[in-house]
Amino acid sequence: MNFSSESPKIVVVGSCSLDLVLYTDRIPCSNGTVLATHSESYFGGKGANQAVGTARLGANVYFVGCVGMDPLGQQIMRNLVKENVNVGFVSETEKDSTGTAYVTSSEGNASIVVVPAANNYLTTQQIDEADRYIHSANLILLQLEIPIDVVEYTVKKAKKYGKLVGVYASPGRRLSDELIDSVDFIIVKSTELSVVFGEDQKEIVLKKYFNKVFIRDNTNSTIYFDGIEMKYFRNENDNMIYRMGMGDAFTSGFAVALCHKNTIEDCVKFGNRVSSMVSLGKGAQSDLPFLSDFL
Repeated sequence: MNFSSESPKIVVVGSCSLDLVLYTDRIPCSNGTVLATHSESYFGGKGANQAVGTARLGANVYFVGCVGMDPLGQQIMRNLVKENVNVGFVSETEKDSTGTAYVTSSEGNASIVVVPAANNYLTTQQIDEADRYIHSANLILLQLEIPIDVVEYTVKKAKKYGKLVGVYASPGRRLSDELIDSVDFIIVKSTELSVVFGEDQKEIVLKKYFNKVFIRDNTNSTIYFDGIEMKYFRNENDNMIYRMGMGDAFTSGFAVALCHKNTIEDCVKFGNRVSSMVSLGKGAQSDLPFLSDFL
């Protein structure tokens, strides 16, 4: 892995929320009721996770998002500032509360319900307001917990300026062929492949989009096609205690490594290492590693 002396500039356009995690002996079935042993709350949202993740890995990060005009929104903003993320383009809306996610966790498995709320009010106007930062950025990161028209608008603007663009296609939804062709990399869960691409055969998708699509699963493995052969890397840790946010951690590591002009293989390996480390703690952000952990 190579790290240049210059810090990359990354603009993250995405969601922010509070994750309420309920720990149970089992995931409730349909119409079932279970008792939680305890509950905990963590800062989350795929966009905020990636903003914190890339900032801790040494990038200069600008976050474009939306929160409600409530105490939770202020807490999220303060946390991002503490993590050295620029929040000058995070707007506040009176139309809804700050986003939340409700997680039932049992023995490493989880059932998740996301309430986007204020995240749904992120607009293309905010993207235009951040225009000069997008114009000067090295890379733009997006996810799918915000309106898809904002995602598509951001991709068009970024590519107009010749910028690297990455999408973590989660939660899974169908992406247009135009968007898929435009971006530089797409990270997708193996369970959502057919939703995102309309095709559930890994080999077909990977060979069509070689060195662009990276498929991940819950064991912290990543598979892609490099144009010659399928490449597979796995960094599962026996001590994993919190799998939520591993995809965001991988995306953060991959993006930063790419900005430092590493090979695709090294970017994947680094992303896996970052993802493995975050799984050892609780919360999607609390155990994200720092660049100093790898130097």
